Amino acid sequence: MGNEPTKRFEMTRLRRTANAAVSGFVKYGVSPDELHLLTTRGRRSGFLRSVPLSVLDSEQGRFLVSPYGETDWVRNLRKDGFATLRRGGWIELVSVRELEPRQAAPLLKEYLDHPRSVVVAPYFDASPESPVEAFEAEAGRHPVFRVVRSTSIRI
Repeated sequence: MGNEPTKRFEMTRLRRTANAAVSGFVKYGVSPDELHLLTTRGRRSGFLRSVPLSVLDSEQGRFLVSPYGETDWVRNLRKDGFATLRRGGWIELVSVRELEPRQAAPLLKEYLDHPRSVVVAPYFDASPESPVEAFEAEAGRHPVFRVVRSTSIRI
């Protein structure tokens, strides 16, 4: 990306509106397979908070990646260590563990290599062609959580 600064994430009114629209599609299962509705408990308010999120299904397991950095869902997940993932009529209770930068780096590279990542690419200094070492530097700004346990229910 050269000398351009990494784009900073801002939760704007337009983004809230887009998230609400996308969340509705995900809730009814009308979205790409990797897109889920992540629900966490607010670390201060205790209220449930939901955002659409792409789940990375990798050969090493399933992962939640924060392409926009340390957002509210990341802070909430760090506090509780669990959340729900919803897609269509299925809700999955998941327990997660945050990865160290060395472990997260190849997963961030894999995440950014997806064709739909053009939306989040401006938030990374590294590109899909960058070496894994470049993603290790990114890992501090883009938390990655491994889904360590899950239980699914049909609603």
